[in-house]
Amino acid sequence: MLDLKALSKHFGGVRAVDGVDLQVEPGQVFGLIGPNGSGKSTIVNLICGLFAPTAGAVEFRGSDITALAPHARVSRGISRTFQNIRLFGQLSVWQNLWIAQSSGEPGGKVAFLPRWLGGSRAVRDEIDRTLAFFDLAHKAEELAGNLSFGEQRRLEFARAMAAEPALLLLDEPAAGMNAEEIEQLDNRIRRLREEGATILLIEHHMELVMAVTDRIAVLNFGKKIAEGTPAEVQAHPLVREAYLGTAAAA
Repeated sequence: MLDLKALSKHFGGVRAVDGVDLQVEPGQVFGLIGPNGSGKSTIVNLICGLFAPTAGAVEFRGSDITALAPHARVSRGISRTFQNIRLFGQLSVWQNLWIAQSSGEPGGKVAFLPRWLGGSRAVRDEIDRTLAFFDLAHKAEELAGNLSFGEQRRLEFARAMAAEPALLLLDEPAAGMNAEEIEQLDNRIRRLREEGATILLIEHHMELVMAVTDRIAVLNFGKKIAEGTPAEVQAHPLVREAYLGTAAAA
């Protein structure tokens, strides 16, 4: 599904990502973890095209997409959330999803006005199902900017899913959430995994990562220092050293 080959990104003398190899298989929830500044979000920005790599390649579904613009990658099936919420605050919850959805109804997005006024029944039903999944149906007409923080987090996740991605990039989706909201996030990721979704999860909340991922890679100072199952990663001495400052047993 996703194959990063010796991927690097340098900012002047800073090697934010330094020769990272990474493969995410279809139907897998893949965790990407590491201390602050280890290069996790830079990798997400390289995958979705916001940054151009200094070296290396990004392959998706067997094609090299390294030179593609961000919008072209979305059309290929890559969608994402952001650490800092980026919603259309003056549009309704429903309209935020409408913008993102990629239904292939006749006329496509060329027929802008009819679609803005409601679109086909298939489009409306698709959006309504997504709102229900994220417990936002009762907020459909609310302005996105008026939602609580937790609701805005859910809406950004919902908007990313409305694009019908083959690969979903979740960049610290639990940031700022309370315990109940994180539990709900856990449940939604598990349900999506059961439905066959492919997800790359970047997250600092270790309990969540260990609970929902099939495989994890660990970054430190831009390099991949470990990869394996959650249990293997937890036991890896370099991982413990990166997080705890020591390789000694906890």
